[in-house]
Amino acid sequence: MSEEFEKLEQVKVPALDEILGKPFKVLDDGFIRVIDYMGSDQSVVQAARVSYGKGTKKLRQDRGLIRYLMRHKHTTPFEMCEIKFHIRIPMDAWRQWIRHRTANVNEYSTRYSIAIDSAQTTKPDEWRMQSKDNKQGSSGYFDVETGRQLSEEERKLQNLARETYQKRIDLGVAREQARKDLPLSTYTEAYWKIDLHNLLHFLRLRMEKNAQLEIRKYAQIIGHEIVAKWVPFTWEAFLDYEMNAQKFSAIELEIIKNIISANTEAVLEIAEKAGWLKVKDGRLVKNLERMEMEEKLELLGLEKPW
Repeated sequence: MSEEFEKLEQVKVPALDEILGKPFKVLDDGFIRVIDYMGSDQSVVQAARVSYGKGTKKLRQDRGLIRYLMRHKHTTPFEMCEIKFHIRIPMDAWRQWIRHRTANVNEYSTRYSIAIDSAQTTKPDEWRMQSKDNKQGSSGYFDVETGRQLSEEERKLQNLARETYQKRIDLGVAREQARKDLPLSTYTEAYWKIDLHNLLHFLRLRMEKNAQLEIRKYAQIIGHEIVAKWVPFTWEAFLDYEMNAQKFSAIELEIIKNIISANTEAVLEIAEKAGWLKVKDGRLVKNLERMEMEEKLELLGLEKPW
């Protein structure tokens, strides 16, 4: 070949190298740590420019390009970066985690090995009540006295389950069968490798305030303690355009425009046509789309007109 190419060096991110292998504690006995990574903000920029060089020489220009990519949802360049984690997590939270299928996973096997002798425990002031508005969410906490009773029952249940499991193992019961009555609070471990684009999608969902608290704690550490160090320009853009931003439907924009112009009649007409204002027993029927709109109006400092 007549073409000559410059010698390439492995991309290194000193801030991430400093925490490579360091476990970040989560919950009572969980952790997450970075095992390996590939790429950086610079890799995103290079991929966007289809270049093997170092891209622009000005960080300001790199930052601007990354923000443009994020803002306009040009996601492919973010797939050029990958990261691998080692996770210890309770099985119930892991069930939610593993639903994100755009990753490579190798989980601890209780068919091959003895189950990890650890289960997530709940402190008396940590028991959450079922949300009345969200069937898959929680809202508020039980009083500490009730929590003490629940924690004591939890302890007994977990101990019984573990003792039963260990008895089966000692008797020679097959591991794949002996494990079947272990509680979902039992910790499991896994290696989880994912590209940056899909990792950000995971964080967008799991850092959300309505995500289950346990998995949200893992997501917050991944985001604020790891991704922020690994790809700071990408993280900044992600917070600006995804986590801390609001999206508006065509209906919502029409309502906002009419609220600003004090055209209450038009606002009510739009909301009525959208099916937001149905009444039963003298009260507005629950409508999630309307309720989400009300949250956005509150953020904008606008009064709901219905």
